[in-house]
Amino acid sequence: MAFLQKDKIFSKRWLLHYSLIVVGSFILAAGFVLFITPYKIVPGGVYGISIVLHHLFGTPVGLVALAFDIPLTIIGIKVLGPRFGVKTVVGFVLTAVFVDTLTYFYGAEPLVEGDPLLSSIFGGLFVGLGLGLIFKSRATSGGSDIIAMIIGKYTKLPVGQLMIVVDSAIVIVGLFAFQDWKIPLYSLIVIFITGKVIDTVLEGANYDKVLLIVSDKTQEIRNKIINDLNRGGTLLNGQGLYSNVERKIVFTVVNRRETVMLQDYINTIDPNAFVTVINANEILGNGFKSLKEKVED
Repeated sequence: MAFLQKDKIFSKRWLLHYSLIVVGSFILAAGFVLFITPYKIVPGGVYGISIVLHHLFGTPVGLVALAFDIPLTIIGIKVLGPRFGVKTVVGFVLTAVFVDTLTYFYGAEPLVEGDPLLSSIFGGLFVGLGLGLIFKSRATSGGSDIIAMIIGKYTKLPVGQLMIVVDSAIVIVGLFAFQDWKIPLYSLIVIFITGKVIDTVLEGANYDKVLLIVSDKTQEIRNKIINDLNRGGTLLNGQGLYSNVERKIVFTVVNRRETVMLQDYINTIDPNAFVTVINANEILGNGFKSLKEKVED
């Protein structure tokens, strides 16, 4: 079973993906060196372990992380199959090199002196942006992700939940190593912001809303959406759970401004309408970014 997507060497797609890996690895490394490592913050993953060892024994953060990543990747390939391609290896090697190179030239002092909270916030932003760019290249971050995948194979537990468990365990290791309750609290801030930034990088900053509208004025609402808002939509067949009456449901996607306009109009013609508004993380298809563009990014 094939897991890997291969890009033609020196093609536009190949150059884009490796550019994302290089830039993402550098930003990721800068986040660790400038904001996270100096304050002993342990944001999970192999770099969390490396930061603990660095402050306990003086070992280089990047080299130790690389020493974890290489055997974990080899084990992952043997246990899970060829899911980890050259891009993943290039990503974690470059990150390790950038981390130790930046540490050598910049030093061990934080960019923001005496403010671990601000450093946690910006550390999460840098790490999330770096990882997001690496993920957009179709590479993975390796490390604790592989541990979660291996455990998931044998336990059948969701990999996403296992990643949280693995990272949380590493954060607790930081607590015992440094005997400071502020360390896990700052670490959780970094982990939370990192996840949000990764989602934003991968999905984009999207302000579209999904509306599900149950109303007796379906035709009027349809005309408003098509003629005034210049949007499309779909009419769904539904049935009331209590009344068993057949109803039409309008499904449409609009932006925030159009949501307010449509709600005002519906209130005017049918104040008893039932309207559900859902934040749309990503919209693909006619009138929006196409699925083909998404896949080929």
